[in-house]
Amino acid sequence: MTETAKTTLLNEVATYYSKKLEDHGETAQGVDWNGAESQTLRFKQLCKIIDTQNHFSINDLGCGYGALNDFLSEHYTDFLYTGIDISENMVQAAEQRYANKNQTRFIVSSSPDQIADYGIASGIFNVRLGRSDNEWQSYLEETLDTLNSTSRLGFAFNCLTSYSDADKMRDYLYYADPCQLFDLCKRRYSKNVSLLHDYKLYEFTMLVRK
Repeated sequence: MTETAKTTLLNEVATYYSKKLEDHGETAQGVDWNGAESQTLRFKQLCKIIDTQNHFSINDLGCGYGALNDFLSEHYTDFLYTGIDISENMVQAAEQRYANKNQTRFIVSSSPDQIADYGIASGIFNVRLGRSDNEWQSYLEETLDTLNSTSRLGFAFNCLTSYSDADKMRDYLYYADPCQLFDLCKRRYSKNVSLLHDYKLYEFTMLVRK
């Protein structure tokens, strides 16, 4: 994907999510999830990549208003969190929300500006709007390359699954093939890859451990 095409794509997605935040505020619906319960369930799956109770650093790519930070704070005591999002409105909301929280920062970007122990991407591969399968797959793979290059110990991401019921699928969403992505991650990034597809949502989570 060319840089121009990628910039246009990211601008479209940023506009989409900024509107969601405007409509729903700092809630699960504000980052286009159905509700807080499913959002928490996703965080539980993604954070299985973290295998320490000691200090760690984490990049949250597509952080929204920073909800993952709250989840981490409930389960870990010592971590350095960087939230990255392409929506300026999301980052502004996050900075205000966590203005007094130490070891937490946010940047407007499509990629982390530093390497962390772990990288997490929740929901950023779902809303493709009018993009073709090939365009979106190219963007997805480029983003996985970024997650890999900016994480020391591993990264985790989720996608809507191609095994979803046909009558519930929507044409503006992207449904990834979990088997294809598992194979890609095994061949390109690490021999230690876990595919989680058993938590009662129309999606899956991939854990890539280095």
